[in-house]
Amino acid sequence: MAQSESNNRVVAGKVTSVYGVKGWVKVHSYTDPPENIFNFSPWFLISAEGKSSQDPVVIDNYRMHGKGLVAHIKGVDDRDMAALLCQRMITVEMGDLPALPEGEYYWQQLTGLQVFSSYKAQKPVLLGSISGLMETGANDILVVSACDGSIDQRERLLPYVDVYVLKVDLAAGTMLVDWDPEF
Repeated sequence: MAQSESNNRVVAGKVTSVYGVKGWVKVHSYTDPPENIFNFSPWFLISAEGKSSQDPVVIDNYRMHGKGLVAHIKGVDDRDMAALLCQRMITVEMGDLPALPEGEYYWQQLTGLQVFSSYKAQKPVLLGSISGLMETGANDILVVSACDGSIDQRERLLPYVDVYVLKVDLAAGTMLVDWDPEF
């Protein structure tokens, strides 16, 4: 899940398109497993322009459909109304997420951390800040973009694995890695 415009909400999925004529929509979930998105209520939708709806959206019915998910939004009972909600990101309250075991983090908690490398250095050097993460199947990848004070203006892709990630300090807003700054 990724961070939304509100620090209190996290992106959990997306309403992609209409399904049928009775107000149902197709949902792409970022949760694992995908149907866990329906454990959260209410949802708040963000438009493509980044405008967040303050009106909560409540799902009153949902089901698996093939390899995907479809849902019915309470009060949305025809295709035209459902079409107005398509291509919007689904956000949920951060406080509604389950607590994670020590040493595990939600992606949105890592986004924005400053990344320092201790690779063959007496003093850690600032590589940049985490601007995003990517899922590759084998392991997640940190996207580290240049920021004020970083060693250069390069964007780096770092594997998010214990071999390279030495320490995460959410309170300090930092991550210490063992990564060659030349890569």
